[in-house]
Amino acid sequence: MKKSLVIAAAVVSLTAFGGISYWAGSQRGAEPATKPDSAAPSRTGGNGAQAPGIVVETIKVAVRALPQGITAVGSLRSEESIVVRPEIAGRVSEILFREGQTIAKGQALFRLDSSVQRADHERAKANLTLSKSKYERAVDLRNKGFISGQALDESDNNLKVAQADAELTTARLDKTEIKAPFTGVLGLRLVSIGDFVKEGQDMVNLEQIDPLKVDFRVPEIYLSQVQAGQALQISLEAMPGQVFEGRIFAINPLLDAAGRSIVIRAQLRNDAGKLRPGQFARVRLFTKENAEAMTVPEQAVVPSGDEFFIFRVVDGKAQRVKVELGQRREGLVEVVRGLAATDTVITAGQFKVREGVSVRAAAEPPDAPKAAGTVAPKSAKPGGAS
Repeated sequence: MKKSLVIAAAVVSLTAFGGISYWAGSQRGAEPATKPDSAAPSRTGGNGAQAPGIVVETIKVAVRALPQGITAVGSLRSEESIVVRPEIAGRVSEILFREGQTIAKGQALFRLDSSVQRADHERAKANLTLSKSKYERAVDLRNKGFISGQALDESDNNLKVAQADAELTTARLDKTEIKAPFTGVLGLRLVSIGDFVKEGQDMVNLEQIDPLKVDFRVPEIYLSQVQAGQALQISLEAMPGQVFEGRIFAINPLLDAAGRSIVIRAQLRNDAGKLRPGQFARVRLFTKENAEAMTVPEQAVVPSGDEFFIFRVVDGKAQRVKVELGQRREGLVEVVRGLAATDTVITAGQFKVREGVSVRAAAEPPDAPKAAGTVAPKSAKPGGAS
């Protein structure tokens, strides 16, 4: 009996040992599946020699022609601009135009009631005719010795007074018809038929809008760079994407003492009539042509206080350099000092890098064969090993 109990206990022990061994073996077989996760940092380059670097976007410095210029703001003005006003008082009897109409020089715009002026003119003409007859008779009598020389002089003086009076009434009669002094476009009238207007009262504005003038100011430090005949470009917020060409034709010799600025007037064509006097204009005045300007995208520039920096790629590493900037044009900025024409700069991702870290262009495959620490972006020539 005792022997059978010992055998049974041995069988149970062997069975339990076999189960434990099977469970341990299955756990060891599952361990390799978790190994790659723990080894992942070595593939991403945590601190190994195979690290691909921080992914950034790069571009080569471009050398292009970039006209140098001065930017300013100004206002468009009519070539000629007046407010039509009467020289004599009177009642408006006729309006001879439509508002907004283009009229020619000398065309009649208004007529005032001329009944009084016409009557005065007829009286003056009658007096002139009588004075001429008296003078001619006095000359004949003087030749015959029937009157004195004084009487002839008085007759001559009366004739001259009558002539002046006739001319005066003719001028007053002419002023009842108000004419355009130049060709232009009429604005909105301020009077109606039947209105009584006084001397100098506003009636309608007249504008000559082709060509147009643009007045703007630039600081006095540019005095030596501006001159008559220089080309400029004008853009308006009301017409985005359109650029109008013009030229300087006058520079005020008197500088504005309040702002220490130069007042400049330019002229531009307005054949299509799209532009209007009074519009706000942005002016770009070209002073010289720089045929070899180094430019980079504006997003490559990292401002820091009053200074500007750019990260360039040197042998696969980021290098922070201080730069001096010049003109800005259509998303590009000129680099006057700090870069070479062969440099490759970082345009995106520069806020993730610091001086000396390894970087890789976004377009470069992660497993591209290269020496450690070497960057060969598609936009730049491959660099040497560090």
